[in-house]
Amino acid sequence: MGFMLIDQEEKTCGVVSQKANLLNRFIAKFIDFLVVALLYEIPLKISFLMGLVYLFIADGFVNGSIGKRLIGLRIVMIKDNASISFRESILRNIPLGIAYLSYAIPFVGGIIAAGIVALESLLMIGNPQGRRLGDEVAKTFVLNSGKA
Repeated sequence: MGFMLIDQEEKTCGVVSQKANLLNRFIAKFIDFLVVALLYEIPLKISFLMGLVYLFIADGFVNGSIGKRLIGLRIVMIKDNASISFRESILRNIPLGIAYLSYAIPFVGGIIAAGIVALESLLMIGNPQGRRLGDEVAKTFVLNSGKA
């Protein structure tokens, strides 16, 4: 089934949807990182874990992560434009989860985390469909939801 790039629109299974703007995707993920940072600051021993869990499963909620809801984006499966589940959310966020975990490594963790985020960003910018490594693994695509 796949999909064909038609200017800025994607056609999958007869449904035409606009590909998400890269700036909107960056803003949405920045908002999600703020949520993770807020969770991290909760004075509990499990706050680091709470941030990691949110990072992994946030896109699997009914309307997506907080950032994607606020910006008006949604993540769909490539094959049928269906909403993603928690499984796909976890798969697509593995690279960012690794970055989050590596940030805890003394001295070099921040550099490793920044490298992973930079790689994901470059892949997203360089891919005609705007798909990053996480999207390739989970077979997902980010679209404008039409609601913002």
